[in-house]
Order: sequence, then structure tokens, then C-alpha cells
Amino acid sequence: MLRILILSALMIAAPTFAGEKAIIGQTAHMSVSEVGLTYEARIDTGAGNTSIHAFDLEIEGGSAKNMRDNVGKTIWFTTENRAGESKRLSATIVKTSTVSNSQGTETRYMVSLKIGKKGDERKVKVNLRDRSHMDYKLLIGRNWLKGKYIVDVADKQLIGPVAPISIVETGLLFNTRIDTGAVENSLHAVDLKVENGVDDMEKNIGKMLFFTTENEQGKQHRVHARIVETSLIRNAQGSEIRYMVELQVGEPGKEYKVKVNLRDRSKMTHKLLIGRNWLQGHYMVDVSL
Repeated sequence: MLRILILSALMIAAPTFAGEKAIIGQTAHMSVSEVGLTYEARIDTGAGNTSIHAFDLEIEGGSAKNMRDNVGKTIWFTTENRAGESKRLSATIVKTSTVSNSQGTETRYMVSLKIGKKGDERKVKVNLRDRSHMDYKLLIGRNWLKGKYIVDVADKQLIGPVAPISIVETGLLFNTRIDTGAVENSLHAVDLKVENGVDDMEKNIGKMLFFTTENEQGKQHRVHARIVETSLIRNAQGSEIRYMVELQVGEPGKEYKVKVNLRDRSKMTHKLLIGRNWLQGHYMVDVSL
């Protein structure tokens, strides 16, 4: 009886693995050794690199005009976790990283920091970004996850960080970014026309909406769908309200209905972004696939 109890306790305490990779959820408490702080981190398969909240950046000895010319120099910055604990520290700039978002592109400094579960941190390149408008001051990207973790926002099937996804109503196949950092799915949409629409977006809920979407191959389709709600989206540039419609989205032949927000993604590589509201209960994300 004692042996059974001991074996049961060991099974409960053991980490969960998929093959040789550990499974991690959509958020996790992460330690940054050099900072000495613990962060509640968002696990984000949509981000290539890990990113930490950093402000008051200062290049030791003065900054060159071109950011790339500062590689190898020491940078001072202040970081802060969600609890409001902060620390000023310095690190060597190891490279610069150009990040694309719906507002365009920006270049960020990258440093090497030890990040992970407390006592099991490992060194990874991290970009420095003012994340004061974001809920999570540390974002864990694919460069930390790759080869070691599978992201599980529920459980079930495996999917990679990019996958061919179909939207039945468009007849198109999208080369889609799978993004555990996004709450909702987002589809490229332009030329939005609301039938009998008014300026107040909330008052257009329930009305029919026409919009044009386009996949990565330049194929377009005009879609007619009902506005089911509006969504307030927050990012580092501020916030915006988007219309949401219900569409049948999924791997070809396995589509199911889900809410999708509409956004001009013409500057983005991927015209469809899959968020947690599609993944939940159906997929685990393996960024090595």
C-alpha cells in the first residue's frame, strides 16, 4: 500500500512531456537571473524572439546614429515586473532585431539573459521593448521554446507555428501564423462596408458586413458576414476596436466556427493569425514543427 502511494505521488509530481519535450501552458512564472525578479510571462508562439519590458535605455559612452553600430556596446535599462518591482541593469548588445506588426516595423536591441523556471534558467537572446501598455512584461518567444517545449493552451492535436489554414467562407487557404500570445483570431480585411452602418461601432453589432480579404498568394475574395461583437485590442502602440464575425476556420476539411476579428494586415507577412480562441481544446503548438 505504501509503495502504491509513493508511486502515485511521483506520478503527480512529475512534469508532463510530449516525446522528449516538456509541455508548457499559455502563461508561466519565469525568473530572469540577471534581474533577480520573477515575471508572469506570456508564452507566445507568434513571436520569433523573447521580449522583456525595458525603458530608460542608455548606451554606455554614447549612442551611434545607426543602431547596428551599437552592437557590442553596453546598454543600461530599467525593467519592471507585473508586481511593480523594478531593477536597473546593464548588458552587452549582441544584435539588433527588426520586428513587424500591424503598425509597420521597428528595430530593437537584443541582449543575452538567463530565463526560465526558477533554478532552471538558460541563456537566450531577448529584445528590449517598452511593454508598459501590455499585461505581460515578459514574452517568451520561439527562440526559448524551440526544441524543448510544446505549448498547450488546452491539449489535443499538435500544430506548428505556421500552418495551412482554410476559411470556408472565403474559399482560400492561408499560410497562417499560429500565435498563442493572441487571445483571438485575426483576418486581413479591407474595404469594410456595414449595411445601414453608423459611426458608433457598437451600434452596428448584428448588422451584415462586406469586406475583402486576401491570402499570401494575392488571391482575393469578397465576404459577407454578420457582426457578432466588437473587440478591444491592446498592443504596444495603444488600443483599437475591431469588428468580429463568425467564420468556419481550420485545417482543410476540419474547419469549425469561431470568432475572428477583422484588421488590415497588408503590412504583415501572414494574413491570418490564429489565436487561443481557435486553439483552446483542440491543439498544442510545437514550434519545432
